[in-house]
Amino acid sequence: MDRDAPLQILRIPPWLCAALLAVSPTPGLAEDDLRGDGKLLMTNGATGLEGGAGGGLATWAVIAGNATENGIGGSVHATIVELPDYGLQSHGASVGLFNRIELSYARQNFDTRAAGAALGLGRNFRFNQDMFGAKIRLLGDVVYGAAALPQISIGVQHKVNRDGDVVRAIGAAHDQSTDVYVSATKLFLAHSILANATLRLTEANQFGLLGFGAAGGRGHQLQFEGSLAYQVSRRLVIGGEYRTRPDNLGFAEEGDAYDIFAAWAVTRHLTLTGAYVDAGPIATLPRQRGGYVSLQVAF
Repeated sequence: MDRDAPLQILRIPPWLCAALLAVSPTPGLAEDDLRGDGKLLMTNGATGLEGGAGGGLATWAVIAGNATENGIGGSVHATIVELPDYGLQSHGASVGLFNRIELSYARQNFDTRAAGAALGLGRNFRFNQDMFGAKIRLLGDVVYGAAALPQISIGVQHKVNRDGDVVRAIGAAHDQSTDVYVSATKLFLAHSILANATLRLTEANQFGLLGFGAAGGRGHQLQFEGSLAYQVSRRLVIGGEYRTRPDNLGFAEEGDAYDIFAAWAVTRHLTLTGAYVDAGPIATLPRQRGGYVSLQVAF
């Protein structure tokens, strides 16, 4: 198989394939060098709803897994979001290569429950979405180096809605699209504070669960994701996130989302995250506020 074949399978643009391969480690590393496990506890982040390392709502510049630049790591996750009228479940896996490259996959299942019948879809109709991600760390380090230089990463997330006929019927222009983002993340150890800012180009409706864009719409729009967290102890982090989103569908207003979270490192390899989340209005129903629970196993 060609060296860049796995990247092409993920539909990563050729220019990003070249960048990823350019920073890949040289062949011939000893097997023991591929078993790194040296990141500071909690500095690999949790796993977001879209499968990348970071917070629940926001993607961070960190790379998945516990391994440092001498190793290969990764994680698997399962997430449940319970809202008054809807339910969302996400699960997936990611691989971190030499603390430089991250490849991720996540599957989202969105249960419309009783609202599905009111929308004419049928009770408990489920929207399903696959997300393929790639991220590359460009410069900086989330922990080390000058405080003024955060870790900066760029990435793509290709999202494929598996209910194309339905999302187009409700007004979406496409059933698949690609988000592009740049993230900056820094942990200020002396103050136990982590800050993150992400700029994302996207046309996703409700993260893509209701398709992408709209007929006559504006296409990709620039959105913001921000996170601020405080490390209470080595194993407990609390914080909040805020994420803006485009409002494309005429029949269903979409607003910004935020959460307040706590993440607990049960062990070095197991992290439990709980949050109160406000997802804004979803598909004509307002005030979708509820709970978020995510379990991550990292190595």
